[in-house]
Parts: sequence; structure tokens; C-alpha cells
Amino acid sequence: MENIIKKIFFKKIDESVHNDFVKYGRGNFKDKYLIDAKKQKDKWSIKTSAEFANYLVRRCLEKVSGEIEVKGIIVSTFDLREGMGGYVFDKNEEIKKAMGVKKMKVDSRIDVKRIKEVMERFPKAFYALSFSGKDFELKIKAKAPKSAKPSAGGEKEASADFCSLKTSDRGIVNDLIFDVPDFNEVSIKHEIVVNEIILPKGEKDPVKLRENSIRKGKIIRKIIIDGKETKKEADFEA
Repeated sequence: MENIIKKIFFKKIDESVHNDFVKYGRGNFKDKYLIDAKKQKDKWSIKTSAEFANYLVRRCLEKVSGEIEVKGIIVSTFDLREGMGGYVFDKNEEIKKAMGVKKMKVDSRIDVKRIKEVMERFPKAFYALSFSGKDFELKIKAKAPKSAKPSAGGEKEASADFCSLKTSDRGIVNDLIFDVPDFNEVSIKHEIVVNEIILPKGEKDPVKLRENSIRKGKIIRKIIIDGKETKKEADFEA
């Protein structure tokens, strides 16, 4: 499994990239897909912004099996219980509704297969779930991410503090930090530049127009490796 940014730089743009970019309109979006990582003896400490939450949950679920303790929330625009034909994980599930957004609280032992099934059915939901395994500990803030807005002057600098992962799995590190073979500390941030939105022909439904439109632009990757900064760019059409 590869993260969205790596797919763009390696020209492997697919539906998952499109789904991740639906939230962006035309404009410049700075400080997205943030990563701060440190090497600590035989493991790594990684912190990221909210954009990596679903990826980290999926990637860590691959490393566990059976029932695990899971805490957090699932954020969606609809009640997942309706789509699943009943309760999702627990009969005592609590769902809070506000501004068209539904947050389902998760705090129980859950079969890993069940979580994967829900994520497969509803890939566009936001999974802020915390759990751990033999060689990792994943913690994600139990709240909805902020909406994507074009950058404006005087904004407070964003920080990579939404997701926290401690792991000894070099594979996850290599996927997130695919262009830095070795480091003690690395900080990465991305600027997403959407220059054009290509609308689907003949579509009049506003929701489908937004969801099926193609975003065209470039992504700027800024990397600071042990104090030295480099910059890379990649075009995208997703």
C-alpha cells in the first residue's frame, strides 16, 4: 500500500488520489500532508497532519489480526449504520451530528476484518482511530479535520501533530519518506496548487459535479533533512 503523495510522484494516480483531492478547489493550499520524523535507536517516531490518517490506519491494520482495542471516531456525511444494515462495531455506538457531519465514537474490542470491511465500503469517511500492535503504536486525535481552504497571508504555521506513530517497521517509513534513504530528523510539507478543474460533460447535479471533476495542477514537496532543505515538484491530474 502506497500513500497518496508517493503515488503522485511515481505517476500512479488512481481513484484513491482523486478521492483525496475532491476537497480542493482552485487555488494554492500550503502546509498539507505534513510529516515530522525522528530516528530513535531501533525505531522511528513519526508525526503527521490529518491527511495521512486513513493511510496510517489502513497500513497498521495490515500488521494485526483478530480482535484489538480501538478508540477514536469515524467522521462521515452519512450514518454508517444505514450503509452497514445495522450497528457497525458496537450496539452502544454513539453518533453526534452537527453541520451535516456525523461523528461515530469508537471505544471497544473490534475484529480487524470488520474494520477493514467498513473502510473498504466507505473509503471517503475519515477514520481517526488509535490502536497498537507488536511493533507499532498509532495515535490519532479523535476529531474531524479542518476543511481545505486556499492559503492566505498571516496564517499560523501548521504543524504535524494530528497523527502520531511509533514503529520499528522500516516499510512504513520508506513509503512515507520515499525519497530520503537515511536520516536522523526529517520534516516534510507539501503545497498543493490546483490550476484547473475539469468538469464532467453533461453533469448537472452539484454533488456529482464536485465529486467527479478532475483537479489539475502540481504538488510542491519541501524537505528538510537534518537541517538541509530541498524542493521537488510533480504534476497531477486527479
